[in-house]
This record gives sequence, structure tokens and C-alpha cells, in this order.
Amino acid sequence: MDVFQAISQRYSCRSYQDKPIEDEKIARVLEAARLAPSASNFQDWRFVVVTDPQIRASLVPSANNQKMLAQAPVVIAACSVSSYRMRCGQMIGPIDVSIALEHIALQAIEEGLATCWIGSFYHDQVRALLDIPKGIDIVELMTVGYPADTKPEPKREPIEKIVCYDKWKF
Repeated sequence: MDVFQAISQRYSCRSYQDKPIEDEKIARVLEAARLAPSASNFQDWRFVVVTDPQIRASLVPSANNQKMLAQAPVVIAACSVSSYRMRCGQMIGPIDVSIALEHIALQAIEEGLATCWIGSFYHDQVRALLDIPKGIDIVELMTVGYPADTKPEPKREPIEKIVCYDKWKF
């Protein structure tokens, strides 16, 4: 599979098979995150990989009752340990962690797995459930598993609506 195929096949999976993920597949998915670029090579990401069914189930109310957190065999809490702000004014944490998560999502496709980004959650509840210290930013949660649903065809804007060249021409 080439990268464009993986990008084309990626979608937000909301239903997972009751099937564990092989250790070597999880290892490759996490290695893909480790290889992601980061600002000044800070590598500020940290990942809490939740496989315990009881802990996954306890995360459901913390994420607006999204049941797929209990259903997916793996939930990743993606965190940043840095408060560094780049010269452009952006914090590195959300950017670096997002790049690493998309590496996870694309490698998951290669492994026959699916993922879903979860941004609707209560930080304080997730922090308490996973023993994440204060001062560590929980950027996103991500479910990983074998899909039990199929990719819907999302509506995408035409390229002309989202791209212009040389100057803002929208």
C-alpha cells in the first residue's frame, strides 16, 4: 500500500470488532508515532496506551458517552510534556502530537486497523482515570482496532475552494 492509498482509506471508525490487536501491530503503530517530526526535535509527545477493558469502559463517560472507547481494543491518550511556544506563536504540543497521531492513523491502515480521533472529552476526568500529572497537556484520545463498520464517503470541498497560490485569493 502506498501513502496516498492509506490516506484515501483512513476514516473515523466508530465501531470495532471484538478482536485484540497483535502486539507487533501495536508496536509498528507506536513506532510510526516515534518517527514523527517535532518542533526543534523536542519529541514532546507521550502516549498512554490503554488496553485494560475496565479502564477503557471508564473512559466512556469522560468522552461524552462515546461507546467506541470501550469497544476498541486500544485507546491512546496522546499528551504533550512541553509548554514551548514557537516564534510563530503556536504551542508545539498540539501540533507535534497531531502529527504523531496521524502517523499512527496511517500506519494503522497499513496494519488493517482503523482509528478515530476523539477531541470531545473532559481533561480532568481523563487525567484522573489515567493518572496523568497536572502540567501535562492531554491533546487527543484515539481509538484503534479492527473496524466493524465501513468507511462512509465524506463530503469534501473541491480543491479550488481550499487552495490558492502565492497570495490569499479566496
